[in-house]
Amino acid sequence: MEPCRVWWGGPVDPADAPALVDLLDAHERARLGRFRRAADRARYLAAHALARRALAVLLDRPAGSFAIDRTCRCGEQHGKPRVPGAPEFSLTHAGELVGVAVHAAPVGLDVERVRDLPDLAGVAAHACSPAETVTGPDAFFRLWTRKEALLKTTGRGLSSPMAGITLDGPRVASWTGDGAPAGPVWVVDLAPAPEHPAAVAGLGAVAPAVVEEDGDALLRET
Repeated sequence: MEPCRVWWGGPVDPADAPALVDLLDAHERARLGRFRRAADRARYLAAHALARRALAVLLDRPAGSFAIDRTCRCGEQHGKPRVPGAPEFSLTHAGELVGVAVHAAPVGLDVERVRDLPDLAGVAAHACSPAETVTGPDAFFRLWTRKEALLKTTGRGLSSPMAGITLDGPRVASWTGDGAPAGPVWVVDLAPAPEHPAAVAGLGAVAPAVVEEDGDALLRET
C-alpha cells in the first residue's frame, strides 16, 4: 500500500514570496486578494503553494502547471480541489501551521489550534454524536480534527453533520446520515506542533503508513 504523505509548513507573507504567488492560478490569486487580515493571506498562500510544490515532487512537473478543478456538487468553484491525473490531496491551516496531505485515494487532513472557547458546550453539541462527550478544549479539538478530516475525505466537508459520526478514540464506531460513505474509513492522529492536534483520514479498512515531511523546505525552494 502506498503511504500517505503529509507536508507541514508555516505561513508565508505574500510580500516576501512573489515566486510563490506566481505559482497560483487566477482563482487562487483572486481569493488571496480578498483576505483582509495579513495572517489569513499568509496561511492561504503557504497552503496552496505547498500543495502545488508537493504535487510537483510526486509528478515531476512544474509546480505552476497544474489546472486545479474545484467544481462542487452545485456546479460552483468551491468544492474539494482536484488535479486531473494526479493523486488526491487535502489542505489545512490553523495558527502557525499549514499542511497538505497527498495520497493515491481520497484523503482529508485537518489541524486545529487548541484554545479556550466561550461556548464549548454549545459547539460540542454540534460536533458530538449522542454517544459522545468531551471534557475540555484538548479533547474537543482532537475530536474535531478527526471528524473534519473524515468529512474532507468525502468531499462534502462541513456541509455534512459531524454529529452523524461516532468515534471510539480514532476509530469510527458508526457514521450515519447525509454524506456517510458506504464502506469503512480510517483515521490517524498527528501532532505536528504543541497545542496543534491534527488528523488525516481516508477510505478503506486499513490505514496506510503516514509519512510527515518538511513543508518549509519545499516552500523555500527557488
